[in-house]
Amino acid sequence: MTPSATPPTLVTLARHGRTPWHEGNRYTGSSDIGIDDVGRRQAAALADWAVRARPDALYASDLQRSRETAGAVAAATGLTVAVDARLRELDFGAAEGKMLSELRAVEPETVERFLRDPVEHHLPGGEHPEAGADRAEKALREIAARHPGQHVLVVGHNTMIRLVLCRLVGIPLRAYRTALRGPEPTATTALTFAADGTVTLEYYNRPGGSHG
Repeated sequence: MTPSATPPTLVTLARHGRTPWHEGNRYTGSSDIGIDDVGRRQAAALADWAVRARPDALYASDLQRSRETAGAVAAATGLTVAVDARLRELDFGAAEGKMLSELRAVEPETVERFLRDPVEHHLPGGEHPEAGADRAEKALREIAARHPGQHVLVVGHNTMIRLVLCRLVGIPLRAYRTALRGPEPTATTALTFAADGTVTLEYYNRPGGSHG
């Protein structure tokens, strides 16, 4: 099949369900914690949506909160969760487990630089956002190529979704915090991947469990 004849792939990105660190917006990053009771209800709503939306394949990052959310979808749809570590959240280094206000209390200049440009002045000790966007973009493009003409649901993470979305649709990466409000738990974002590499944003941050 020639590239022009290869059907596009619809990739729906969903943020995982709420965790105990959602209160106060603590940076979870690479910290491997599970979802809470609210998060489990959100995952169930995402699973109900998936039954209606009928994705052909299901992927998740290797972090527990993503796998648990995807597991609810798998139980409802019969799909198997394919785990890809490249989809995991950015490591936030010194901010892991902290609220930004807590980090500001001890490192005010670090936080001010981060707010001005979160890429050039990313959080100390953490993963560079460019590197995170690189790995997530590679993963999504490979997933899309693996499922031509199909609908794939990918359960991921707040910052990673924003970073890879900026990369794929041409938003400057340094604007990921200001151009895109962080997706809500289990909210969905849809992208169409054409065979020629073109990516189109279909919608962003649709509430979890909604359809249509």
